[in-house]
Amino acid sequence: MVARSPLLRGAPRCSVKVSAVESLGVDRWNDTYYPTGSDAAAVHKNWYIVDAEGKTLGRVAALVANHIRGKHSPGYTPSMDMGGFVVVVNADKVAVTGRKEEQKIYHRHAVGRPGSWKQETLEQIRQRVPERILEKAVKGMLPKGRLGSRLFTHLKVYKGAEHPHAAQKPVDITALIDAKP
Repeated sequence: MVARSPLLRGAPRCSVKVSAVESLGVDRWNDTYYPTGSDAAAVHKNWYIVDAEGKTLGRVAALVANHIRGKHSPGYTPSMDMGGFVVVVNADKVAVTGRKEEQKIYHRHAVGRPGSWKQETLEQIRQRVPERILEKAVKGMLPKGRLGSRLFTHLKVYKGAEHPHAAQKPVDITALIDAKP
């Protein structure tokens, strides 16, 4: 009996023996792994620590964003939260190149409405809230939307060397900042 297979519904007109298609079974070569919700659960998340003292702002932010996102792991999936938590210490001692201390300007709406626009240089922000410099750099490297907002909560930035996350036993990844891939 020659019948048209339901698997070939959109294919050009041809006749295939149904028993031949069914006898092939599951295609083991085309079976792609896709992580489940339990793979991305907070129970399995690693903790990392980065010492930003004397390190370049962009390099620290790139390393932190990659570990928050999970891009360093082989099971990375762009649409899921596959990364870990990152603690950054000594954020007030992060280095910038060139004349960015005086020339880099941060903008914000003080009351959340246009017209109340405030501008501050990097030097002024470093004196007021030094953690904000690294937070803004990392937030710009994360995806925009719900996933990025959730990932941003995995970043913990402290201006000094002390942090309250010692119980999580974070792994030091500071040496990876200047490492070549």
